[in-house]
Amino acid sequence: MAANEDIESRGAAKNRGGGNHHPPASSTPYYFETSERQWTSWIIPMFVVANVAVFIVTMFINNCPRKHDQTNGRCVVRFLGRFSFQPLRENPLLGPSSATLQKLGALAWYQVVHGGQGWRLITCIWLHAGVVHLLANMFSLVFIGIRLEQQFGFVRIGVIYLLSGFGGSVLSSLFIQNSISVGASGALFGLLGAMLSELITNWTIYANKAAALITLIVIIVINLAVGILPHVDNFAHIGGFLTGFLLGFILLVRPQFGWMERHNLPSAGRAPSKHKAYQYALWLVAVVLLVAGFVVGLVMLFRGVNGNDHCHWCHYLTCVPTSRWRCGS
Repeated sequence: MAANEDIESRGAAKNRGGGNHHPPASSTPYYFETSERQWTSWIIPMFVVANVAVFIVTMFINNCPRKHDQTNGRCVVRFLGRFSFQPLRENPLLGPSSATLQKLGALAWYQVVHGGQGWRLITCIWLHAGVVHLLANMFSLVFIGIRLEQQFGFVRIGVIYLLSGFGGSVLSSLFIQNSISVGASGALFGLLGAMLSELITNWTIYANKAAALITLIVIIVINLAVGILPHVDNFAHIGGFLTGFLLGFILLVRPQFGWMERHNLPSAGRAPSKHKAYQYALWLVAVVLLVAGFVVGLVMLFRGVNGNDHCHWCHYLTCVPTSRWRCGS
């Protein structure tokens, strides 16, 4: 979501794609196997509750009526008392100040690298810049995450969500070093990436393969394209997507339909699973790339490397200047 320049000038949080997701639940292809086990979804609802709870605590600590400098305007929805929002010219997303977000764990390169606060790579995933940002991300999480959890269980989807959020934070820190960043959309893009790799590695058990692939790619491209708007942290999106894409090859592999049919087994059968050679190859490549990516990324980050020094065009991935807006520092 775009914020005005007044937020940017104060080092405001870069919104990690708050209202720009197009939940792909209805477009997810169907499996041939109708007897597939359906898990009960509880980790995704728990994540939603946790994000909402953190936002409420954030607004309680923010306490706009008491801590806000009135020179920037009056608090919004003042009848909420200490839960009222910062003035719209400071935060148009109906949320706290950037100072409060930074205090509670927003991603800030200097604090991570020079302040020994690596925990911000995780805490920023649970913070949101405002009500608009929070609602957009949580609706996307419900549409994307619940169906995935029903198919693959809470452990695998929980791991993909958390590691993708972490991967998004790492890539964001390498390229965005002069403002703070918050939001769960790196984790959400990880789930989208995992959906794509799951479709690829389990190709033989899908119906309408081409339509499913094209639909999913279009959804991903649209979401990533929106990230080139100013004040949107598209590096968190890209880092989360790549992490989830690799994790999908590792964690979401299924027995192939032809083998299950020959052995008269449902896809949730307890017999040893049978996979094709290309699935093993994709699993191995994904493991190597994921480990290497995290090691290289973290080493570069804590050495204080600026990714823009090694990729002079990469800044266009998060903001493309036009006649209607400029890309702030």
